[in-house]
Amino acid sequence: MKSVLTKVLQASALAAVMALPASAATAAATVSYVEPDRFTDVPFTPWERERVLKQLTAHFDKLGASLPAGQELKVEVLDVDLAGQTKPNFRGGQDLRVMNGGADWPHIHFRYSLTEGGKVIKSGEEKLSNMQYLNRMNHYGNTELLRYEKQMLDDWFKQAVAAR
Repeated sequence: MKSVLTKVLQASALAAVMALPASAATAAATVSYVEPDRFTDVPFTPWERERVLKQLTAHFDKLGASLPAGQELKVEVLDVDLAGQTKPNFRGGQDLRVMNGGADWPHIHFRYSLTEGGKVIKSGEEKLSNMQYLNRMNHYGNTELLRYEKQMLDDWFKQAVAAR
């Protein structure tokens, strides 16, 4: 019994050691927010603001995960203006975001750098906006938080980063 346990532990240790180089070389994203309290349009309440910023971070992480191993995407978000406009909701307590397709399209302003082996291979500053956000197909569902912003970031990523 002792030798079987020893073999299992040795196999587990070997698997862990073999996985270390692979995990160290995986693609990643690092996201920071510059003065998020001053962003043009994110929710007012701290918990809603945190939820929106976590969603943006998770989406940049998802994009970074699709990079080749060893590359890292660093993003510094400078401003966010979400799609739609907020309207007070006196019954539910949480404001409603209403999309009308007028001058309420999403905007995101950020700086980015793509590095590999510590060397910057691409960088820039982007001011993304999508005036046609309600007039095109969106593969994110109606219940997806930030569906228009995510689509806009996907389009940018495909054109500016993944297409290099």
